[in-house]
Amino acid sequence: MAMAMNPIQVLQNGAEEEKAETARLSSFVGAIAIGDLVKSTLGPRGMDKILYSPTGQYGNGEPSVQVTNDGATILRSCGVDNPAAKILCELSKVQDDEVGDGTTSVTVFASELLREAERLVELKIHPHTIIRGWKKAVAVAREALNESAVDNQADPEQFKEDLFNIARTTLSSKLLTQHKDFFAKICVDAILKIRDDPKSTLESIQIIKKLGASLESSFLDEGFLLDKTPGQNQPRRVENARVLLANTAMDTDKIKVFGSRVRTNDIKSLAEIEAAEKEKMKEKVEKICKYDMNVFINRQLIYNYPEQLFADNKVMAIEHADFEGIERLALVLGGEIVSTFDNAENVKIGKCDLIEEVMIGEDKLLRFSGVSQGQACSLVLRGATEQILDEAERAIHDVLCVLYSTIKETRTVYGGGCSEALMAQAVQVLVEESEGKEQHAIQSFANALRQLPTIMADNAGLDSADLIAKLRAEHAKGNKHAGLDLYNGCVASMDDLKVTESFKVKRQVLLSGHEGAEMIMRVDDILKSAPRQRAPDRCM
Repeated sequence: MAMAMNPIQVLQNGAEEEKAETARLSSFVGAIAIGDLVKSTLGPRGMDKILYSPTGQYGNGEPSVQVTNDGATILRSCGVDNPAAKILCELSKVQDDEVGDGTTSVTVFASELLREAERLVELKIHPHTIIRGWKKAVAVAREALNESAVDNQADPEQFKEDLFNIARTTLSSKLLTQHKDFFAKICVDAILKIRDDPKSTLESIQIIKKLGASLESSFLDEGFLLDKTPGQNQPRRVENARVLLANTAMDTDKIKVFGSRVRTNDIKSLAEIEAAEKEKMKEKVEKICKYDMNVFINRQLIYNYPEQLFADNKVMAIEHADFEGIERLALVLGGEIVSTFDNAENVKIGKCDLIEEVMIGEDKLLRFSGVSQGQACSLVLRGATEQILDEAERAIHDVLCVLYSTIKETRTVYGGGCSEALMAQAVQVLVEESEGKEQHAIQSFANALRQLPTIMADNAGLDSADLIAKLRAEHAKGNKHAGLDLYNGCVASMDDLKVTESFKVKRQVLLSGHEGAEMIMRVDDILKSAPRQRAPDRCM
């Protein structure tokens, strides 16, 4: 009896499957496209990209424009559909969260590894053979990086200079490169303030953006700045401040008639209800004022009546402090945010020596001096446009993250393509000692490492083939400080030029890039689930 040869459908309607070579090719194409998207931003001569969103950054309808060369920001903003491309976007995000910088490098390195792998797969080398070769190569590269790292923690002056050089190197590829010495000094001063306090984190350094003046008008302010002003008839200056931080409703002193449904027989009843609401608010303010405090900062609005009550009690009341600001305040003042005021034992009051109003540009801000934690500071950024300020903030954030990583992991390595060339040279030695097909995979790892300085040279408009050949020759001779001087278009000593980078950043680029590429290499099947069916619109 003949059986019907009808195909059996396993996957749901609309689901897709890509198998074997098709899946691998799809992964390679997606990952390489992402690498090509961001590689033009790599290095001190990298180009910027404009990210334009017609519906606004948060989908609020207002068109937004960002000008940036930060890899994580670019990849976070562009919508990606390819699964392998999504993995590389995640790589840059993790790099940004972990160490703050190297987001473009890690993406480009992973995509270059996959570009090399695509060529090897075409030569009929199995993906697992490539992965085995890469594992041997990454172990040798990591060992070479460890050996080249320098630790100057024992010499405070030298370590401070290392931090300064790392900040300068990080800023070289950012918008602030014209003022890198100026901003490097500000960032190092800010990090050294929080280094000795175990309770301090990067949250203790606040960045405030104010339009106007030039970038060089930016400054580091001792203490904490809050972009708010006190209420009417309240003290403008408070010494020995005891601060109660709250997140509580202070806007019910009268009935919001348009938002409520109140049934009354006459206007008199409505007036009685309003009076009751007012009395309730008065009791709440009295309860707050019983605490041993003279400054009240609330995340929510404070209406006129409670503001008047606080003024009568000589309490400075600040309303509508943004949540990030009030959380950071709680951290630096040693207080806690409260929402109920019945249990006095559970309320922790923050303290500082002085709160006063200061002018920055045309705006008034409150400065908290002598905070209980003692190490807080605010970095005020000035600039001509919002785009410049936003990009400057991203650059400063990257520098602070790298410096914070460096005070935890104090080793440093040389930049300018020096570390990549050094690791590639160590892997090249392994190539000569290896046998079989793995040799091709190890060679591909060395090629991918050399691509980073090659792309930096290309972005600077230099002859990369000539420069990389010279750099490779210098490292083969044992000159372990040789790197690319992209300003003069030659190979020079990174030690003389003071081009220093954080060991932790460089190690993270190496390991994350390898792991991301290895994960994509293991893929041989891509399953896309069926799109969710939309329910038909019902006429009401």
